[in-house]
Amino acid sequence: MIIAFVGYPLSGKSTAGEVAKELGIPVVTMGDVVREEALRRGLEPNSENLGRIASELREKEGMDAIAKRCIPRIRSLGSPVLVDGVRGIAEVETFKKNFEDFVLIAIECPIEIRFERAKRRKRSDDVLSLEDLRERDRREEAWGLREAMEVADFTIENKGDIEDFKEKVRAILRKLISLEIEIETKLHPTEEEEKVVKAVKNLFPDAKIKIEDGELFAIARDLGKFRELLRRQKILDTARAEFLRNKKGNEITIYLNKQTATVSKINFCEENVVLSPLKVTFRLLGVSFQKFIDYLAPETRNGKPLKEIEEL
Repeated sequence: MIIAFVGYPLSGKSTAGEVAKELGIPVVTMGDVVREEALRRGLEPNSENLGRIASELREKEGMDAIAKRCIPRIRSLGSPVLVDGVRGIAEVETFKKNFEDFVLIAIECPIEIRFERAKRRKRSDDVLSLEDLRERDRREEAWGLREAMEVADFTIENKGDIEDFKEKVRAILRKLISLEIEIETKLHPTEEEEKVVKAVKNLFPDAKIKIEDGELFAIARDLGKFRELLRRQKILDTARAEFLRNKKGNEITIYLNKQTATVSKINFCEENVVLSPLKVTFRLLGVSFQKFIDYLAPETRNGKPLKEIEEL
């Protein structure tokens, strides 16, 4: 899994990267590619020189030039990896082509707050005036920054206290690295593709779906709707038994009826049912099996949970 932050200059991407490092996630900083190029040319890594070099690289090698240069570094680090400094839509598209599980997080912050931060940190490549910052914003918008932010999977606002911002970043990263949900099914000639997609989205609204050669494959991370449906249908005991029965190592694989999923209902079934079920694999990355099962399907008494865990 590759996680990337995108945002306007001084919006908080570096701070978000620091939080990732604290959580043990390796970070690839795209700006380092440009800084290294400046040093190779014997230039001071200030805002003017770095901006010019970044533009030159994009003109000569394409708008995704810096992203392409980062790919070998990212691959060498395994998974998950956090990428700091996406600047445009072409870079987003390149990362999506090269990494199947790519998550983009936008950071929003008003320009006035961003300029105050520049004055406080006094880094060599920072802007010296509000107009300089506006010009840098315009330069990065020309690279497709605005379009990249519009396609982000998540958005974090960074308008207040730094500790509050760090906690927001920490919460979303923990959510992303704790669990991966993989959904697979075959599409039969008698089935409507739109209905099968709806079935998946009804259970896992954040699912990223790909369909090829009559097969549907999806990756999701949000358990919220699935958890809600288990409670609404009052099938916690059934679900808990299924999770316990189908646990292998750090994975739990269950099979769900596609037809009932189209009307937002969970119906556990066997692998060999007619019209192929939804094969759902929960891959536990940074959460224990006990916490996972207690969060989704806690033990009950008289049909009611003995204890609810509100966060995974």
